[in-house]
Amino acid sequence: MATRIEAMRTEGVTKAYDRWAPVYDLVFGRVFETGRALSIAAAERIGGRVLEVGVGTGISLPLYSPDVRITGVDLSDAMLDKARDRVRESGLDNVEALAVMDAEDLRFADDSFDVVVAQYVVTAVPHPERALDEFLRVVRPGGEIVITTRVSADEGARRTIERALMPVTSRLGFRTEFPWSRYQRWSAENDNVLLVERRLLPPLGHFSLVRYCKIQ
Repeated sequence: MATRIEAMRTEGVTKAYDRWAPVYDLVFGRVFETGRALSIAAAERIGGRVLEVGVGTGISLPLYSPDVRITGVDLSDAMLDKARDRVRESGLDNVEALAVMDAEDLRFADDSFDVVVAQYVVTAVPHPERALDEFLRVVRPGGEIVITTRVSADEGARRTIERALMPVTSRLGFRTEFPWSRYQRWSAENDNVLLVERRLLPPLGHFSLVRYCKIQ
């Protein structure tokens, strides 16, 4: 029964982002512009092979330098159709592959990438800690996990509102309720993770750039 419920939840996220595909860039392109630029800059400080999880319509792909090699994965094939068009039309030869894949079950060997980039993904998967575990598994020692993410409040009126909105936002494909304490617990449970940076992002500081290094 648990497996069926999990599959249904994953299917729900997929359907939500299939619906977002035609308008995603228009709705979220400007809103997430700062976080997108900062996450790409952080990834390029490491360079090499980059895995972008939740690559979506590929809106980030033209912003990477030609020197990095990019693999993009997403749960929504409709979103990836937009990304494939973008790669072809822009001649992005550094994009090695685009594939339908679950962030919680990445089909790559351990230590495959120099950087894992996940933009606004962690709060959009059914089991965020499983996704974080997968990011950690596939990045090489000394590499980085670069996340842009919504961070909810741990207490107070804002937390109450965010929890109350969950039934609505989950149907849209993301959660409003995911406090920083969950990231803290996850990193505390993994002795090969070092928090490098947490930087507040617009709008209103409800989003953060989060960087973790995988320790040797």
